[in-house]
Amino acid sequence: MEDILHYVWKYRLFENALITTDGLSVEVIDVGIHNTNQGPDFFNAKVKIDGEMWAGNVEIHTSSDEWVKHKHHENANYNSVILHIVEKVNGEVCNQLNKSIPQCKIVVPQGIKDNHDFLLHSGMQTPCANYIGDMPSFHLHSWMSRLLIERLERKSNHVFDLLDRYNGSWDDVFYVILSRNFGFGLNSDSFERLALSLPLRYMQKQGDNIDQTEALLFGQAGMLETADVEDDYFRKLQKEYEFLRTKYTLQSLDAFLFKKLRSRPTAFPQIRIAQLANLLYQSHGLFSKIIKCEDIGQLRLMFHVNASEYWQTHYSFGIESERKSKYLGDSSLDIILINSVVPVLFSYGKSIGNDEMCERATTFLEQIKPEKNTITTSFGKLKMPLCNAADSQSMIQLRREYCELRKCLFCRIGHQFLVSK
Repeated sequence: MEDILHYVWKYRLFENALITTDGLSVEVIDVGIHNTNQGPDFFNAKVKIDGEMWAGNVEIHTSSDEWVKHKHHENANYNSVILHIVEKVNGEVCNQLNKSIPQCKIVVPQGIKDNHDFLLHSGMQTPCANYIGDMPSFHLHSWMSRLLIERLERKSNHVFDLLDRYNGSWDDVFYVILSRNFGFGLNSDSFERLALSLPLRYMQKQGDNIDQTEALLFGQAGMLETADVEDDYFRKLQKEYEFLRTKYTLQSLDAFLFKKLRSRPTAFPQIRIAQLANLLYQSHGLFSKIIKCEDIGQLRLMFHVNASEYWQTHYSFGIESERKSKYLGDSSLDIILINSVVPVLFSYGKSIGNDEMCERATTFLEQIKPEKNTITTSFGKLKMPLCNAADSQSMIQLRREYCELRKCLFCRIGHQFLVSK
């Protein structure tokens, strides 16, 4: 497996002295920079071959004949390769200029092979589960800090994709991301589709009128199409939406996209839309307020939103219930801050080169309770630190981007395990 050869080269774990196929000694000065994209595997390496310094790139294969199989001998990008590393030597290699390339064999320590096979083929969700508790806390905390940044960077990629779509409008980007997260997992895709189908500029034009704000959101969600509901509020929203749909040439979604499956009544999509509507109505210029806010308490107050009066006695249209406040709960509020506010704040800080703003985003996570889900519960049983949302986001990154993909060679916990025996 080529990945393990990359790993052994990168960390100088080969157990044999390096000698080229024609008997020359090889001293590794610098293994180079690992390249995970197209081109040679390691850039800017430095080696001494028979005492002579060479600087260039290194290519690694399981056997010599893969050089030709991959057509490197026809590719000018490989003319800069100064050393070909293989586990099995079964032929000579030349570059596009027909120049012979030195190659040598490396031997992977058996212990690393055995540990790697165990991690790769383990049936456990976390292959190294029995080892995590023995890992030095300093290394574990350092790795979790790195995982957090990786997760925020990954979320930033989505933010920047939306930014391109909306020609650099951060207000539009935040509106779409915020709407998506009001779907709270079950309806996230549907709520994002709702926001994409209803431009923010239309919402802003009607933003001083809560009835029109609600009419636009409920109407676009396809929830005002039925003729079965007879109450005054529903008919008022229907009338408002018919006018606004014509005005803005809108095409509504299908109501069946919004699911109630196994949801508590307070989490019904109608309640979430009503809360989102009231937030947009009460808090104009949300994005501008977020980037100026330096206090987590102020942020919580900003998003601690209730639904409008009708929804205090309803969970669905036309069915009256006992009066109950429909404020966004603390755990739901945390999810909005974790998945909407923090990623956009971090991304904006990146875009303008403001490190303080990026640090503020991570500080906010450290001031929010950790998420409770199957991932954090499983890692918690392994005695990994779970003190705040920064920790839980790190764990989600670890599980999804390393454990599930069995990328143990790229994980610091995996690395410690691989070299432990």
